[in-house]
Amino acid sequence: MVEETKINIPKIMNAWEIVKPGPINGDKSPLKYVRKEVPTPGDGEVLVKVLTCGVCHTDLHVTEGDLPVHKKNLTPGHEIIGKVVKNGPHTRRFKIGERIGIPWLRKTCGVCKYCRSGRENLCPYSKYTGWDHDGGYEEYTTVPEGFAYRIPERFNSLRAAPLLCAGIIGYRAFERANIPAGGTLGIYGFGGSAHITAQLAIDQGIEVHVFTRGEDAKKFALSLGAKSVNNTYDMSPVPLDSSIIFAPVGEAVPNALESLAPGGTLALAGIHMTDIPQMSYEDHIFHEKNLTSVESNTRSDGEEFLTLADRLHIEPDVTEFPLAKADEALKRVAKGDLKGACVLNVGLDSE
Repeated sequence: MVEETKINIPKIMNAWEIVKPGPINGDKSPLKYVRKEVPTPGDGEVLVKVLTCGVCHTDLHVTEGDLPVHKKNLTPGHEIIGKVVKNGPHTRRFKIGERIGIPWLRKTCGVCKYCRSGRENLCPYSKYTGWDHDGGYEEYTTVPEGFAYRIPERFNSLRAAPLLCAGIIGYRAFERANIPAGGTLGIYGFGGSAHITAQLAIDQGIEVHVFTRGEDAKKFALSLGAKSVNNTYDMSPVPLDSSIIFAPVGEAVPNALESLAPGGTLALAGIHMTDIPQMSYEDHIFHEKNLTSVESNTRSDGEEFLTLADRLHIEPDVTEFPLAKADEALKRVAKGDLKGACVLNVGLDSE
């Protein structure tokens, strides 16, 4: 164990803040690169030196205002890999110097009917990293120790970052899609979360069919073992037992439902989606088809997924950006047609 007195913690750090939500490609950036004070961990929290932070599509929704910010001058980012450098009062779970992961779900009440029934992702009092509290687009951040994860040793810190949201949310969507053993799965959109979920499915003998607009994304999907690649609004070449929509476009829902086999399930994995157009009962819903959404995740989802990702050797594909170019990384996410996920190198070079 490294003694706290041997950890050099500065008073001031580099960080990005949302000054006014708006288009990332607009005339004036919604983000500003600033210097600000290093936070102090509160009761039950640990202070973490951020090593890497994934750039998630949800960060784009928060930055552009699709999801209204819950905090003034918010720092985005919720796929964080870091090192514990200080323990707050009443903490005992992690050692100083230990590498941990900070996810989207930051805190729940623990006493409502959802928390008490194992559905803490539905807690009406839940708080989120990079939305209610400053996230990982900064050099140091805090997290309640009970909501952080230990990271399997086999993952380096760059590749581990997307597991903390893209991976975990994809896993919950995968579970809610009720895919039968050896079945067929449609995946709509092929970014950070989708490419991890595709690997998870293919490694378990499931036939994957991808629907996306990006030509590079199509080639990437085929390289991972997808059975077919199609345009976003194409009908599936085969009846699908299950589908997951990762793209935040409600217009894709009717075609996805129509492509399902009788009794199939469509899971909507995004926290934000454009409106779903009017649908036909006969064409889209009949034959006992199921439509479900995905809201955040439970901590047990995260633990299960990280164990499974370790066992199956799931490897996120990443493109590295320095912290100072987080705005450029978000522009890349907004453009789409991305191979894998973007990840910020925040503090690896100082290790």
